[in-house]
Amino acid sequence: MRWIFGWGLFLMLAGPVAAATPEHPNVILILCDNLGYGDIGCYGSTQHRTPHVDRMAAEGLKLTSFYVSSGVCTPSRASIMTGCYPIRLDMHVSDKGGLVLQPVAKKGLNPEETTMAEVMKQAGYATAIIGKWHLGDQLEFLPTRQGFDQFFGIPYSDDMTPRKGFPWPPLPLMQNEKVIESGVDRNELTRRYTEAAIDFITRQKDHPFFLYLPHAMPGSTSHPFASERFRGHSQNGAWGDSVEEIDWSTGELLAALKRLKLDEKTLVVWTSDNGAPRRNPPQGSNAPLKGWGYDVSEGAMRVPCLVRWPGQVPAGTQSNLLCSSMDLLPTFARLAGVTRTADRVIDGRDIWPILSGQPDARSPHAAHYYYFSDQLQAVRSGPWKLYLPLPDRRVGGNRRAEQPAELYQLEEDVSEQRNVAAEHPEIVARLKELADQARQDLGDENRPSPHQRPAGWVEHPTPRVPSQADSAP
Repeated sequence: MRWIFGWGLFLMLAGPVAAATPEHPNVILILCDNLGYGDIGCYGSTQHRTPHVDRMAAEGLKLTSFYVSSGVCTPSRASIMTGCYPIRLDMHVSDKGGLVLQPVAKKGLNPEETTMAEVMKQAGYATAIIGKWHLGDQLEFLPTRQGFDQFFGIPYSDDMTPRKGFPWPPLPLMQNEKVIESGVDRNELTRRYTEAAIDFITRQKDHPFFLYLPHAMPGSTSHPFASERFRGHSQNGAWGDSVEEIDWSTGELLAALKRLKLDEKTLVVWTSDNGAPRRNPPQGSNAPLKGWGYDVSEGAMRVPCLVRWPGQVPAGTQSNLLCSSMDLLPTFARLAGVTRTADRVIDGRDIWPILSGQPDARSPHAAHYYYFSDQLQAVRSGPWKLYLPLPDRRVGGNRRAEQPAELYQLEEDVSEQRNVAAEHPEIVARLKELADQARQDLGDENRPSPHQRPAGWVEHPTPRVPSQADSAP
């Protein structure tokens, strides 16, 4: 089933009229990098001290079936920005056939796409991204060309630094479209991002704003970074240090909102781009979910998500209704009052009825699809998740031959321990039909769909280095 949205249709498709839209809030979206489902206290961590994030959960809503569209960074972030599955945007694969964009990539998010920032800007919001972008490092693809008034951060992952076989430039810290530091100290990124975010909020306190704060941490390296104040102070090495500094950062932002009397005027969403990756020894945690980041397991694609807005999002609540990071764009659009029609197909749905605690709220999704690059590998509908029977299934750079169907009842078996496919052939058949619908709309391996849209492309990319002192158009 295709979901064709214009901005003017959001309210009509949102749900019951009773889910009234409150006065337009400020919006802050905090996104962690590779942080797992079990990495914070309110989701069960006993290793990491996260009192500020835990208090945010106590003061708002905790979503326990919140999914990203991909278990890896670039495609997941493309979905957050556009409300679309990455395969619809040709952002499911890099210009070199890999899973994520690397420095000096020819490819990027097509400027013709409508981003979350452009939606908010249309509603009169000041827009800023402070943190990691990773949707293309060429000028045409930078945040300042995609609806953001301001950009302070790094254009791709913190692990993409020069090393043998990878002649990349030193990790650049950018201000808008200029590199202001080459080889930035990653230990200081969380602190600097936090200070910049509070400065933006303070300057915009009398004007509606949208702040996107995608942290670089815990990050993609095997040794995450943290400032001296936090380094070596957790019970879980460098990973724990970085998580606990993000918790501090969250507390600083929430305190700033209260100090500036913006607390009841601001919606804050806190989540991650995908689950914690496998490390040896393990560092991050996706418990009690099975699997690790970078595949299609629950541990890769189900992430923590907290939503706080005093007076509008009921405090101390929890929902297990299936939601997606793709739903954030249409939900923010509704809250910002954007009603102009558009010509884009998106896959996200307005979930304000769920966030606001409407008693008759339901998941707006008949299904959620788990893609690994361009291969559809699993589908969830209601409590049921089916790993599709495949002649071979791609996992990383390898293929596993002759994969039979596996069916799990996630509400009873969140850790995916008991395959019940043989006991429920009718459910297996129904989820296979949903998978066929996805293949027709979104495509599948070696089966392109006419509903896919092209990514942006630059034939002769250039590195982001200090000598390239480009200015905004």
